[in-house]
Amino acid sequence: MSPSAPSCELCSTPGGEVLWQSARCRVVRVDDADYPGFCRVIWNRHVREMTDLAADERQELMVVVFAVESVVRALFSPDKINLASLGNMTPHVHWHIIPRWQTDKHFPLPIWGMPQRCAKGVSLAISNQEMINALKEALATTEMEEK
Repeated sequence: MSPSAPSCELCSTPGGEVLWQSARCRVVRVDDADYPGFCRVIWNRHVREMTDLAADERQELMVVVFAVESVVRALFSPDKINLASLGNMTPHVHWHIIPRWQTDKHFPLPIWGMPQRCAKGVSLAISNQEMINALKEALATTEMEEK
């Protein structure tokens, strides 16, 4: 986490349960019972926009985002994956990897939209350790070192 922007939530807190981290970024699991497997990939240094990153940094970040997407798909078998990088409320580069099901309470709208139905409570008991192991395996093939 970066000490450069103390008012930034992603600089002052992990942003979720840390599953994996490198010197440049981290993967956290978001505690949201309606969206099991919801993860964020957060750039450690406080940067507002993707284009503020050097080309190699952008590449590294997206390698991690795609690895997380692959892991979430393999473990949770969602109907769809949403990738989002908004940062309107938290202007710190981060990506959301959100598994979606046709029965979730917001589908087909974004999870930040108006609920379309009562939550059906997708029940998938995938532990953080299972996710950590899968992330380590997926990221090992990218030559990214865990710290």
